[in-house]
Amino acid sequence: MILLTGVTGTVGRLVARRLRTDEPVRLLARAPGRIAGRAGPGTEIVGGDFADPGTLAAALTGVRAALLVTCDPLAPAHDEHFVTAARRAGVRHVVKLSARAVAEPDATDLITGWQRDNEALLRASGLAWTFLRPRAFMSNTLGWARSIREEAVVRVFGGAAAHAVVDPRDIADVAVLCLTTAGHEGRVHALTGPVAISAAEQLTVLSEVLQRPLRLAELTRDQALRALLARCPPPVAEALMESALRRGSGAKAGVEPTVERLLGRPATSYRAWAADHARVFLRG
Repeated sequence: MILLTGVTGTVGRLVARRLRTDEPVRLLARAPGRIAGRAGPGTEIVGGDFADPGTLAAALTGVRAALLVTCDPLAPAHDEHFVTAARRAGVRHVVKLSARAVAEPDATDLITGWQRDNEALLRASGLAWTFLRPRAFMSNTLGWARSIREEAVVRVFGGAAAHAVVDPRDIADVAVLCLTTAGHEGRVHALTGPVAISAAEQLTVLSEVLQRPLRLAELTRDQALRALLARCPPPVAEALMESALRRGSGAKAGVEPTVERLLGRPATSYRAWAADHARVFLRG
C-alpha cells in the first residue's frame, strides 16, 4: 500500500491525481471530508493528524511506501511523530518533500533549518528515504491573481531577481516515479524549472498569455515584510524575508537537469504553466 500525506496541498493533491498503480492507495487528511469527492476508485481516505501519533499509527498500518509532506516549521514534532510511526508500522520507503535550499550553507533561515532537521531525522531512522528538493513553485504566482484581475498590477519585492521556479506538476510526477519504481532509495532529487526567471519576466509572460497590459510595482523591504507579517507568524515571515534576500543575491538561479533526466521530457516552462492556468487570472 502507498500512503499520501499533504493531499489538500499543492503537491500532495497533484500526486493523488497522477498516481496510477496496482497497489492500494490511502490518503491521509486531517479533514477527510475535504477530499471525499476527489479520491479515485478504490482509494481509501483516512483521518489523521501529525500532532496525534495514535492516528498516524493506524494510518500507516500495512503501508509499504509513503509521501511525507509537512508544512509547519513551528511544529517540528510533526515529522518526528510520522517517522516514529512509520518505523513501528514497518514502512519501507518514505519520499519526503523538502527544499532545494537545504543543500546551500548560506541558507540559515528557520524554514530551511527545519527541513534540514527533517532530513537528518529520516537519514537516522533506518527507513529507506528519497528527498525531493524543489525550488519555489510556479503556482505561487496564483497569489497575484486578484490584483491582476482587479488592478492589472502585481506588487513584489526583488522583481528583477532570477529564480529557477518549478512546476508543481513536475514535482508530483517525480514523486509518483519515486513511490512506484525502485532505485530512488537514498537519493536526493533537486528539482527546478528549465530556466531561471524573475518576477518581472513572469509578469511579462502573463501579460502575453492573458493579452492585457500588466504592471509591476516594486515593494521596499519594509513593505514586503509587513505584507508577510499580515499572513504569517513573525518567525515564518522573517524566514521568508531572509529567503527573498538570498534570491536577490542570485542564490536561487541555478538550474538542475533532474526533471528531464528522471521523466524523459523537459521540465515545464513558466509560459506553459501560465497558459494552462490563464483562466485563474482572467476577469469573471
